Amino acid sequence: MNKKNRKYSYRSRLAQGILLQYICSVFLFGVILIILVFLAAQFIRSFVWQPDDPLYRFLRWFRDYFLLFYGIACFIGWIGISYYFMAKPLRYLDDILEASQRLAEPEGAPIRLPDGIRDVQDQMNLIREQAIRNALLAKEAEQRKNDLIVYLAHDLKTPLTSVIGYLTLLEEEPQISPKLRARYTGIALRKAERLEELINEFFDITRLNLTSLVLEPERTNFSRMLEQLTSEFEPVLAEKELIWKRELAPEVEILCDRDKMERVFDNLIRNAVNYSYRGTEISIEMHTEEEQVKVCISNHGKTIPPEKLERIFEQFFRLDSARGSSTGGSGLGLAIAKEILELHGGTIKAESGSESIRFTVRIPMQPK
Repeated sequence: MNKKNRKYSYRSRLAQGILLQYICSVFLFGVILIILVFLAAQFIRSFVWQPDDPLYRFLRWFRDYFLLFYGIACFIGWIGISYYFMAKPLRYLDDILEASQRLAEPEGAPIRLPDGIRDVQDQMNLIREQAIRNALLAKEAEQRKNDLIVYLAHDLKTPLTSVIGYLTLLEEEPQISPKLRARYTGIALRKAERLEELINEFFDITRLNLTSLVLEPERTNFSRMLEQLTSEFEPVLAEKELIWKRELAPEVEILCDRDKMERVFDNLIRNAVNYSYRGTEISIEMHTEEEQVKVCISNHGKTIPPEKLERIFEQFFRLDSARGSSTGGSGLGLAIAKEILELHGGTIKAESGSESIRFTVRIPMQPK
């Protein structure tokens, strides 16, 4: 049963309950009134009345207009019962409005409502708990983002200062040796590349806050895409003394947004490179399972604690929080990868143990 149907079912139960109580109350009032009239008649007959007795004359007059008085009594009773049951939903509404003011209060006792709307009470308590939990998560995410921006802003100065410094040396020393010139140029280039990475991280943060990802799917040779992507990382792996172990099923085609899917695996491979021990192996396996493609990327590195593994796909969460760490990114790569995969109808899972890290990705070959 979907959410809309559940709401309609609850409203129906509440309306039916009030209507049933109303009908039962009217019926019970009518039965009680008849019983009272019968008991009163029996009581009056138990006496011997004199014709000139004023009370006797009044009772005779009352008997002559009995239907009128009985109708008035029924009408007054019906009005009273109807007023009570018309006011009952309004009392419920007042209780709900009063309780709604405490929905976002992090402190205080749970919401209490009358028994007739116990379902509303349970639902409001769930909403209250979720609102409090979401507020705490949003506050934590905002704090992590602010810390990250401070970290990036501070570290923008370091490569920029180096670039300016080495370029100034080259400008002021025109007779510098070719070997030293090449060394200064290489350092300036590496610092400029680091500066570009930091600026791109700023753009990632801005894009994530201001836009949502939109897919442009096309038929893609997934095997060739992964072969090309892994080949591009070979210089980086050689620099860190890492080696590839590739097992890619040939000629696998899927329907996906190629650019965004490349970004997913670029992030995952870069993550594996950053967190691998030197001289170890990075493994990437890809094969098909029924109507899905399964990709596993694993590397040898420091085991990720369970409490961090649960949060690894959160925005702005960084495994290495050291400000000067070369492995510490913006904390957006894995969060964006997960969002792209979910838009394709896929999933991603992280596992870590015995100094190894493994990401398992499943992608439907023909997503809806």
